[in-house]
Amino acid sequence: MTQAQNDSRALRNALGRFATGIAIVTAIDPDGHPIGLTVNSFSAVSLNPALVLWCLDNGSHSLAAFSKASHHAINILAADQQDLSNRFATWPTDRFAGLPWQPGLGGAPVFPGCCATFEVANETAHAGGDHTIFIGRVERFAESADLEPLLFAGGRYRWLSPSQVG
Repeated sequence: MTQAQNDSRALRNALGRFATGIAIVTAIDPDGHPIGLTVNSFSAVSLNPALVLWCLDNGSHSLAAFSKASHHAINILAADQQDLSNRFATWPTDRFAGLPWQPGLGGAPVFPGCCATFEVANETAHAGGDHTIFIGRVERFAESADLEPLLFAGGRYRWLSPSQVG
């Protein structure tokens, strides 16, 4: 059934039919504190130069801090990290309390146990409707090829079935 473009709920539902991975993007704010949030708006842009992008709602209270950060870490979550995804998708007072992490480039927090991590220099940001599109240059990355990714589709978490992998 065709929907009008101004039906935002229907549009969101239709967009949700595209399965995505889930990442936590982190940085260090101007006061030296770690910040981070769950996103599913991560994508590769270019291999040469190595560029990736992610998007942040313009209404986010973290927008200014992410805009000023020299680097971001993009932590691609593994199938067993749903709790971490939920933690960074809500707003407790300190999302990092009690969590193990190590500082990456520019101090951006890197979490253990992720499928992949990308440490990126904050290259540029572009207006994109009600979001800001951050483009970063990959300076360092790591992969755990033995871990399956945590996925999101149709408004809920999904996992790859072992019979479908490979």
